[in-house]
Amino acid sequence: MKPYCVTVVKYVLPAMRVLIMKQLMEEHGLRKTDVAERMSMSPAAITHYTKGFRGSGFIKDISESKEAIKKISEICNAIAIDESPMDIVMEKICEVCKLIRMKGIVCELHREEFSELCLSDCELCLKGE
Repeated sequence: MKPYCVTVVKYVLPAMRVLIMKQLMEEHGLRKTDVAERMSMSPAAITHYTKGFRGSGFIKDISESKEAIKKISEICNAIAIDESPMDIVMEKICEVCKLIRMKGIVCELHREEFSELCLSDCELCLKGE
């Protein structure tokens, strides 16, 4: 048995990392090494994200949500000015995840990942709890 969060970890979180990483480099002028340090990631992981080896599959879906992009920008601003402790940043990432789930953006992924279950009437993520 695996929770539905497995899908989020596999698709959504890497895509959010890409969006955050790109914004930190492009809009805030941070170097890859600075981004790696502030995101608690290795420079090699940043390179993988930059080259599209990780996280590229779900970026378009997240980008279609203006609310999610706004929250991701807030995360980037907090990371860029190095003002928020990492637990606050993680809380904001969880808020983005919740928003994406409530909008039904991951429903199709859940259906693909959990085909053995009857998810056609699932409203678990849509409840917002």
